[in-house]
Amino acid sequence: MSEPAMPLSYYVEISLSDDKLQAYLQFKKSEDNLSFSAAQLEEVVASYHISHGIDIDVLQAIAREPKAYFLSKTVIAYGTPPVPGQDGYVKLLHDISDDSRKPMELEDGKVDFREVTTINNVRKGQLLAQRIFATKGTPGRAVTGEELAAKDGKEARLKVGKNVVADPEQKAIYSAIDGMICKTDRDKINVFPIFEVNGDVDYNVGNIDFVGSVVIRGNVLSGFKIKASGDIRITGSVEGADLEAGGSIEISAGILGHNKAMIRAGSRFKSSFIQDATVSADEVLVTQSIMHSSVRAARSAVCLGTKGLIVGGTIQAGESVTARTIGNSMSTATVIEVGVLPELRNEIGQLRIQLRSVNDNLDKTEKALNLLDQLAATGQLGPDKMAMRIKLNHTKKQTVEEQSSMKERILEIEKSLEDSDKAKVEVVSTVYSGTKIVLGRYTKFIKDPVSHVKFQLANGDVAMFPVVR
Repeated sequence: MSEPAMPLSYYVEISLSDDKLQAYLQFKKSEDNLSFSAAQLEEVVASYHISHGIDIDVLQAIAREPKAYFLSKTVIAYGTPPVPGQDGYVKLLHDISDDSRKPMELEDGKVDFREVTTINNVRKGQLLAQRIFATKGTPGRAVTGEELAAKDGKEARLKVGKNVVADPEQKAIYSAIDGMICKTDRDKINVFPIFEVNGDVDYNVGNIDFVGSVVIRGNVLSGFKIKASGDIRITGSVEGADLEAGGSIEISAGILGHNKAMIRAGSRFKSSFIQDATVSADEVLVTQSIMHSSVRAARSAVCLGTKGLIVGGTIQAGESVTARTIGNSMSTATVIEVGVLPELRNEIGQLRIQLRSVNDNLDKTEKALNLLDQLAATGQLGPDKMAMRIKLNHTKKQTVEEQSSMKERILEIEKSLEDSDKAKVEVVSTVYSGTKIVLGRYTKFIKDPVSHVKFQLANGDVAMFPVVR
């Protein structure tokens, strides 16, 4: 083996990946008769301070046949990547998810909601949940031998709601009363006592405003109102009534609202049908039909069952709408909007008006301060104007903070308005003409009946894709 005319470092160079987890060898000069030993190559590698994860077999292969590597960039060392720690979480000792209580579907396609109204009862002092702590990350090592820091897992926080207490170490939470465990807004764990009516909500009962959960073993008649901090369960039907729950609402027999029913649930809403009513919830689940109603779901609206019909009115959802049939052969106007909630549009409009007013006030304050600063510079600032200057500086600080908060919220809403890529409308059977599909900022009018389709955004427009079930 003849020695090269120049040092080996003249012919090769070593480079690192951005994360320092790989080292590469590349020939910057080449000669047909170039030869060198693996030991010489290792010396060059060492001169670049590469000390960890060196692939000796690759270096020996390069030394044996350099020409095979003249035109390539070859990995000669691998670092050890850092391993992030596991996030902590809260382990519930009771299954309080709505998914655990699915209604039983009978042979004829009807749904038995008696299984859904099961109450998760707990006793005073009973353990409800435990906090599982996050783990530390495992550091890695770069090919240069230096340690690569690893992210530790994020700690979970116990979200203590009503009638629930945590131990001093914040390791577990317990029930403070006998009652029903459930989640409300922001995943807080609560224990609510239950108000139960064994019959209809009528003039004998009157309106109900309760700081727990309400169970009605009968119907709710027109003109009455039920408000509950927890859940509302109704085994019968609802007419033109007003229902408001911090948790979920379940109605076994459905709603015949006469355009008077107002239903608001903090989490999930379930019913067999909705007719001539206004419903808003995080999720809406209906087994038979939604007819001539206004339905708003922060996440999803699902109308599936033997009928699974949506016809007339407007259905709005933050993420998705799924139904067996949308519209009818008479082309009844039916609007399905997904990806953008009207509450956000209204909020951003109000914020922009308020921001203009704040900007005007800030401009006036700054002009007044500039004038006072000029007087102070010439020694003409008396006690009254000094007090005014202090007050205006305080006002300016508050206005700037208010302006910053508004701008942040506007940016947050604008981002959510644009983020409609996951929005979808899925039709298991048929969508008829007269239906209007809105995904984010884009609209599609259905002119002819289409079957087994899914609507999603593609290339800046509402596109149809086949659905196989």
